[in-house]
Amino acid sequence: MTTPNVPEAAAADAPEEGYERGLGSRQVQMIAIGGAIGVGLFLGAGKNIEKAGTSLILMYALAGVVIFFIMRALGELLLYRPVSGSFAEYAREFLGPFFGYVTGWTYWLMWAVTGMTELTAAAIYINFWFPSIPQWISALAFLVLLFGVNLISVKIFGELEFWFSMVKVTAIIGMIVIGIGVLTLGFSQAGDTAAVSNLWSHDGIFPNGIGSSLMTLQGVMFAYLAVELVGVTAGESENPEKTLPKAINTLPWRIIVFYVGSLIVILSVVKWTEFSDGVSPFVAAFGKIGIPLAAGIVNFVVLTAALSSCNSGMYSTGRMLRDLAANSEAPKVFGKLSGRKVPAAGIAVSVVVMSIGVVLNYLVPEKAFGYVMSVATAAGIWTWAMILISHIRYRSKVVKGLLPASSFPAPGGTVCSWIALAFLAFVTVLTAIDPDGRISLYVGVGWAVLLTIGWFAAKRASLAAEPQAEYAGATTR
Repeated sequence: MTTPNVPEAAAADAPEEGYERGLGSRQVQMIAIGGAIGVGLFLGAGKNIEKAGTSLILMYALAGVVIFFIMRALGELLLYRPVSGSFAEYAREFLGPFFGYVTGWTYWLMWAVTGMTELTAAAIYINFWFPSIPQWISALAFLVLLFGVNLISVKIFGELEFWFSMVKVTAIIGMIVIGIGVLTLGFSQAGDTAAVSNLWSHDGIFPNGIGSSLMTLQGVMFAYLAVELVGVTAGESENPEKTLPKAINTLPWRIIVFYVGSLIVILSVVKWTEFSDGVSPFVAAFGKIGIPLAAGIVNFVVLTAALSSCNSGMYSTGRMLRDLAANSEAPKVFGKLSGRKVPAAGIAVSVVVMSIGVVLNYLVPEKAFGYVMSVATAAGIWTWAMILISHIRYRSKVVKGLLPASSFPAPGGTVCSWIALAFLAFVTVLTAIDPDGRISLYVGVGWAVLLTIGWFAAKRASLAAEPQAEYAGATTR
C-alpha cells in the first residue's frame, strides 16, 4: 500500500495513528540529547583511541558534520509530514513501497542489534562492581526490566528517558569541568602528565597513520546511531512543529560538547597510549585522576547511558513494526495497540530478538560488542541513506511545484545531502576493507535475501486475500 503524494491528506492521517501524544517538549528535547550520548562513546571509544590516537577527535568532528546534514534533511521531511513511521514512510512515498518496507525492517534490525550491544555494555559495566556475575545474567535482568517499562505507557517511557538523559548530560558536563580543573589548577594524581600537549605529543595526532584513523569511522558512526530517533517521536509529540526543529538545531552543540569536547579533555588529562579496548575511556581517565569514587560514579553514568539506549530501542522497534503492519508489510498483530496505547506485540517480539544478545554474552562475551556494533552500523547507514535520498527526491518535487515546501528547509538544499551520501558510501567501503567489520556486510546480504523473500510472500498473500474480500463484500450486498 503506497502513501498518497497529497501532503494534506497524509498530514491529516498523522493524528489518527492511535498513539497518545504524551511526549512533551522537555521530553523530546532530552530524548534528542540522550540519543547522541550512548555506549558507542562511553565504551567503543576505548578501542578507537587505541587505533587512532588523538586523531579520533577529528573523526568525531567530521562524522558530526555529516550527521547534522542528515538530521536537517530529516527535519525538512518531518515538518512536511510528521508521522511515527518517519523515514520508512518517506522512503515509501518517494522511492516506492519496497524501499519503505526494506527501510522499516532494517531500522528495526538496527535497534534490535543495538539493544544487544547496549545489553552487552551494561553487563560489562556491572562487572566493574561485581566481576563474579556472568555477563549473560546481567544482560537478561536488564532486558526484562526495560521490557516492563515499555509496556506501561509512552509517558512513562518519556519520563524515564528524560531522567536517563539528564544523568548523562549532567555527568559529562561535570567530567569536562573536572578535567579542565585538572589541566588548569593541577590537582589530581595525574600530576604533570596531564597537559594539553598530550593531544599532539606521543607520535603526533595521527600516531598510526591516517589510514588507521579512517578505519575508526565505522565505530564513530555507530556512536551517532539514535540521533534520528527524534523522527520516530513525531507521531507522539505534543507539538512537533515546534519541538522537532528545536531538537534538531541543537545537534551541533551537542556534538561539540559531548563528543569533541569530552574527548579533548580526556585525552589531555591522560595520554592516548594508556587507553585500550574493552575499557571505558571515561572510567579509566577519572580512575587515573584519583578523585574518590569518581570511577564508580562514571561507571554508573555509562551504565545509565547503555540502559537509556536499550530503552529507546524497544520504543522505536515497536513503532516501526506497527508502521510496517499498517502497510501490510508485517503481521497484522504488530499493528494493534494495547489498552495503554503502546504496540505491545511489536515490542515483545523485538525483546525476543534482543535476547540473542544474552546468548552472545554467554557464548562469546569478549567479541559480542564488536559483532553487534558492526551490524548495527551497517543498518544505520542504510537508514541514513534512505533519509538523504528521500530528501533529494522530495526537493525535486518541490522545485517542480508538485509538493509544498517544508517550513524547515535544510540549508544548502540537496548539496549537503549528496555530500553526506558520498561520505556514507566511503564508510561502507572502509567496512568492507576491515576484517572485523566485514561481518556486517555478510549479514547484510543474508538480510537482503530474507527481506526479498518476505516481500514477495507478503504480496502473494495480499493477492490471495483480495478475491476473498471481494466475495465477502458481494455476499453482504
